[in-house]
Amino acid sequence: MSARLFARALLAPRALVPAHAPRALPAPRFLVGAHARWSSQVAHKARKEKFLHDFSMAGKVALVTGGARGLGNEFCRAFIRSGCTSLAIVDLKEDEATESAKALIAEACTGSDMDPADYSVIGIGCDVSSELSVQQAFRRVMDTYGRVDSVVASAGIVENYAAFDYPFDRIKRLYDINVHGAFFTAREAARNMIPQGGGAIVLVASMSANIVNIPQPQTPYNAAKAAVKHMAASLAVEWAKKGVRVNCLSPGYMLTKLTKTILAHDEELKRTWESLTPMGRMGEPEDLSGAIVFLASDASRFMTGSEIRVDGGYCCV
Repeated sequence: MSARLFARALLAPRALVPAHAPRALPAPRFLVGAHARWSSQVAHKARKEKFLHDFSMAGKVALVTGGARGLGNEFCRAFIRSGCTSLAIVDLKEDEATESAKALIAEACTGSDMDPADYSVIGIGCDVSSELSVQQAFRRVMDTYGRVDSVVASAGIVENYAAFDYPFDRIKRLYDINVHGAFFTAREAARNMIPQGGGAIVLVASMSANIVNIPQPQTPYNAAKAAVKHMAASLAVEWAKKGVRVNCLSPGYMLTKLTKTILAHDEELKRTWESLTPMGRMGEPEDLSGAIVFLASDASRFMTGSEIRVDGGYCCV
């Protein structure tokens, strides 16, 4: 089109609505109310009867390290609520893992048609920093269930020391748990998954793998979580053709019971963290439920070597 014709097209008057054309009238109030009631009823039925089955954890055997408390326990709860009935809660102290298993079963049966006998949730004591201990934990899982489909390496610790003051034994312990523990867990998971045709592994890193937290000093922790993030990508490529997917979940500041206890004595730190988060708040543990189920279920079956950040937008700024 020539410049002259283009200019004429721009200046051409728009078609006018005839004065006699009927106008749309607002819906009567009683119809709006009726639609709201109908919509609510339909939504209730849809929640009960319609959902994407790929997100279901029914029929899958899951294992979560660090599952007795904190975020690991929330991951276990999310799996149970998504239909998982075979779950191994792995933590340092077996009695705490076992108590957590009993509590999850009781919670799952409250207000439900399910019976405690419908669940097989076991607690296993394991020091993830020990390769032998991790191997023994997986052996118990395989002896109990015969397979393992979804594994979450959630066990980890964080400490705050200035770099000049950080004791070496504390650095070594942090790396043994956060990095070596994640590697031992992923490796044993893959060894058992490959013969059965595959599975899903989720390594729990942190937004600290991508940014430097302030004001608290935690260089070894940040570096360890960066290692976990890249470990997930590296293992994903190594095992991709063997049917084993490895992805990474990176939470932001989450209000676990431990974090709440710490912040109760430091309101200024809480305000600082919230002000640095674009959403203006810290996350609740259940804010991670959808992401962990997505990564551990068939819903993410063509996804491997990826990271999902759940941080309220912290890493965007």
